[in-house]
Amino acid sequence: MKTALALSLLLFTSSALAAVIGKDVSYKAGDTVMKGFLAYDDAVKAKRAGVLVVPEWWGANDYARKRARMLAREGYVALVVDMYGNGQTTDNPKEAGELSGNVNKNPALRLARFQAGEKFLAQQPNVKQGELAALGYCFGGGVVLNMARAGEPLKAVITYHGVLATDTPAKPGDIKAKLAIFHGEADPIVPAAQLEAFKTEMANAKVDYMLVTYPGAKHAFTNREADSYAAEYGLPVKYDRAADTDSWTRTLEFLRATLNND
Repeated sequence: MKTALALSLLLFTSSALAAVIGKDVSYKAGDTVMKGFLAYDDAVKAKRAGVLVVPEWWGANDYARKRARMLAREGYVALVVDMYGNGQTTDNPKEAGELSGNVNKNPALRLARFQAGEKFLAQQPNVKQGELAALGYCFGGGVVLNMARAGEPLKAVITYHGVLATDTPAKPGDIKAKLAIFHGEADPIVPAAQLEAFKTEMANAKVDYMLVTYPGAKHAFTNREADSYAAEYGLPVKYDRAADTDSWTRTLEFLRATLNND
């Protein structure tokens, strides 16, 4: 009886001590030091699927870290990808536009910086080989979608209020990943014409994808800070609790269907 009680207490204590670990990490893309954020549940001892989180144009900030922690609580190993170098972040839209613009106008740089994060995550000892996905928000949504177009070895690519336009549309066979697109119908940054062009691109490339649109939802609908950005800077963004909740629920279902995380 005492032995059983002691064992029960030990198991309870171990469970209580187990927690999501979040830590700053550094890796390199060429000569540039990249500073990301790695999150995982230390109670999970088996190798798990990895998920790359590419942030909004603000950089690898607290919001992106929050999403990584949420993924870790679901049993994934998540890495917030630094797309700017040296962990640069900003809360100024002018600076954010310059930082994201410098990346977007240089596709080779964009690919190299994404691949550096991809390689770093794949090399973690608790990550299953060949079981990677990527999530992207706004600017990051455009990044991960372009990585899918480039044929990166990802099993799933998910975008939230992400830019859908491209100068290099996918051709049949280019995209290997399963795609999920979450889009706000009232998003002036990604207007209806851009969405229709994306649908045409996917049809021409013969890509099977999931598209979920939210009536009335604006840009940045998953970010609770969107309303403060709108008030301070006059940006056409707004948080939408229903769209945020639904898109996250569908995200977890999509990841479970596409990644082997057993």
